[in-house]
Amino acid sequence: MEKKRRIGLLPRVIIAILLGIALGYFLPAPAVRVFLTFNGIFSQFLGFMIPLIIIGLVTPAIAGIGKGAGKMLLATVVIAYVDTIVAGSLSYGTGSWLFPSMIASTGGSMPHIDKATELAPYFTISIPAMVDVMSGLVFSFIVGLGIAYGGLRTLENVFNEFKHIIEKVIEKAIIPLLPYYIFGVFLNMTHNGQARQVLLVFSQIIIVILVLHVLILIYEFCIAGALTKQNPFRLLWNMLPAYLTALGTSSSAATIPVTLAQTEKAGVRKEVAGFVIPLCATIHLSGSAMKITACALTICLLTGLPHGMGLFIYFILMLSIIMVAAPGVPGGAIMAALAPLASILGFNDEAQALMIALYIAMDSFGTACNVTGDGAIAIAINKLFKKNKL
Repeated sequence: MEKKRRIGLLPRVIIAILLGIALGYFLPAPAVRVFLTFNGIFSQFLGFMIPLIIIGLVTPAIAGIGKGAGKMLLATVVIAYVDTIVAGSLSYGTGSWLFPSMIASTGGSMPHIDKATELAPYFTISIPAMVDVMSGLVFSFIVGLGIAYGGLRTLENVFNEFKHIIEKVIEKAIIPLLPYYIFGVFLNMTHNGQARQVLLVFSQIIIVILVLHVLILIYEFCIAGALTKQNPFRLLWNMLPAYLTALGTSSSAATIPVTLAQTEKAGVRKEVAGFVIPLCATIHLSGSAMKITACALTICLLTGLPHGMGLFIYFILMLSIIMVAAPGVPGGAIMAALAPLASILGFNDEAQALMIALYIAMDSFGTACNVTGDGAIAIAINKLFKKNKL
């Protein structure tokens, strides 16, 4: 008996967007309100889950990183974190320069909706979060570091099992329902006359994001090449199989064997590659940070939300920490990023849904940028730590 072929998340999201736009032009308001009701309930569930996602994924991640010892661990974590911040900052700087004029050329802002004609769900269900996002993050750091330095194996097992529950909720409940949620958002936006503006803006923004992810890889390998006195473009070309694998799988974890093999071909010692590459698959998310920052800035510009440099630097700093929690499922980084998007930038349900749709549409490019950059970090660490320092 032949196994049924499952449609991937990206095709389902694209179908949801296209159907939402197509049906939004002629579905009557009562039918649209049915999907708005679903979206209202689902967004409440998402709001409830976000602090639990932070606690369930960040706590074991910090505990796991903290278990390692020595300068190599510290150096790898610092380089990965700084690079992720630099990528997000580059994205913000480029966006602040280019995006206002690009948005102005398409109309300048989201079309205004008269409150009297705005559609509402038939009913809503309130699902308050058990703790707020910042409390969850601080709790995760305290407990994660406590587990790491106290050697608390029982508590570590508890949080590893809790992580398993959270990952299953994301994988079996949130991710499968996302296309329906995104369908409802684009259905409502089309019904209200907003979808055309959003699509016009993001068709241009996506091109900028694709150029930025190439620039990030070039500067990463230029630094690695300068340290090792090797041709950076030859080093980057060597990582092409890892880039293409990540592009096809949208998974850092699935690409680890290829990334390891290509890193060793670049002259990195086996023990260094075996330490750095799996660690960076979790903590180095330069492509994801760049993409989320660019999309978030665009939505802020479209909706009139604050988008000053100080606010976005704070957002990027927090995002770079929180995304360490990104699980190994497609779209995991954006699930973790919903927390700072809501708590720092003030994104509402519709803005968060737009972020999810846009992120998943470009997910494989961010993953490819992340894992290819892991090779540059491994090359740098291999140079900084000679055999006698291991």
